Amino acid sequence: MSRKNATTGARGSGGHGGEGLRGRLTPGRIAALVVAVLTLVFIFENTKEVEIRLLIPEVTIPLFLALLGTWVVGGLCGAYLFHRRRR
Repeated sequence: MSRKNATTGARGSGGHGGEGLRGRLTPGRIAALVVAVLTLVFIFENTKEVEIRLLIPEVTIPLFLALLGTWVVGGLCGAYLFHRRRR
């Protein structure tokens, strides 16, 4: 059972579950945010042009675009694999 406010009979405060910002900033979320920021810093620090083979064609692009593209594709794959279906 959940705790109810004795004066109003309502749970929590303001419909936020009573947790506020603390409930949303879990250690796991903070770690993920730190890793994401460090990854973006790493990506944008690498601006040298590189040659990349995309199956058959070879293209020359800035390294940060290749890294950013790989990061986005990885994030989309992770989101797809861990997406919880709602019924």
